[in-house]
Amino acid sequence: MKKWPKAVLPVVVILIAALGAGAMYLSRKEPETQIPETPVPVVRVMRVELQDLRLSVRSQGTVSPRTASTLVPEVAGTVIEVASSFAGGGFFEAGEILLQIDPHDYKQALVQARANVARAELRLAQEMAEADVAREEWKDLGGGEASPLTLREPQVAEAEAARDAALAAEETAERDLEHTRIRAPYSGRVREKLVDVGQYVTPGTPLARVYAVDYAEIRLPLPDAELAYLDLPLDYRDEAARDTGPEVILRADFAGKTHEWRGRIVRTEGEIDPRSRMVYTVARVKDPYARGDDPSRPPLAAGLYVEAEILGHGAEGVAVVPRSAVRNGDTVLVVDEDDLLRFRTVDILRTGDQKAIIRSGLAAGERLCLSSLVAVTDGMRVRILQDDPDRKPKTTMPGADG
Repeated sequence: MKKWPKAVLPVVVILIAALGAGAMYLSRKEPETQIPETPVPVVRVMRVELQDLRLSVRSQGTVSPRTASTLVPEVAGTVIEVASSFAGGGFFEAGEILLQIDPHDYKQALVQARANVARAELRLAQEMAEADVAREEWKDLGGGEASPLTLREPQVAEAEAARDAALAAEETAERDLEHTRIRAPYSGRVREKLVDVGQYVTPGTPLARVYAVDYAEIRLPLPDAELAYLDLPLDYRDEAARDTGPEVILRADFAGKTHEWRGRIVRTEGEIDPRSRMVYTVARVKDPYARGDDPSRPPLAAGLYVEAEILGHGAEGVAVVPRSAVRNGDTVLVVDEDDLLRFRTVDILRTGDQKAIIRSGLAAGERLCLSSLVAVTDGMRVRILQDDPDRKPKTTMPGADG
């Protein structure tokens, strides 16, 4: 009996603890249920503006002359005189005498040739006179039909041939004498001077490298995909070749300033580059060394590197938007009047590095979402960070921004 309280005490403690825990459980307050608030994303938008623009394709190339030649003599001799324009970079006109070869031997040859012509004509006259005498004598004899030899016909023919050969030799001598004066084949410029006074030259010796200055040409590579935006002069076997194509704006930096020239595409080369798959077109600029309207503009010199903008087809009622606003190739997000996002499928005319041209699918005045959102659902509510009715992208891409 004395040990009973010690045995019961732990049980009593446990019961009291259980009663306390039960009382605490029964007296607890129900937890308040809170619905989490989803933050409304903030987005930037731009007002869609439809506009008309002209597509263009950008390329680059190096200026080269349309015609380039190497001057060579057709006769041998010592160079005795050169023109003041016969120097590297010098301009000359068509027919101008650039270089004179010593003509002494060729003048003597012409004198000899003319003497030979005189002798041949004298002999021909003598043979014709003798033929007339032979013909009259044969008639007096009345011996029937005379042979050609009796009438001296072969002798006359031989004298005529000798006279013709002498005349040909005289013409050759005159031509050789004329060729001692090297004339410019066209209006042009000297690229490189290869001989000077006192040098002996022979036929085929290079005298100078020259090029024409009437036109300059630039070979421009174009990707196959870009051809759809241009009206290029494609040549077919059964059609006459076109002499003009789309307009080209050429730009180059010279002396710290950007200058412009205008030309046209005149032809498309007949082959596609097998490595780059590029199509090459040729732009032509008339009178590239003329000063033009801008007195500070330099000439469009051969060897100058230029950027080219080829003007292509026109596009009406299109929207120019940042390329980042286009999702999955043909989808954009539009914010409706209730500030809800809506997916919109659009027809993309062209995309560049920074801009995209949308042909259809957007209406003027609609708000286009420009922000990049990770999780987007159709009908999701958003808040507008910027809604500037005057905001619009710059229309400087490939066809708006190259």
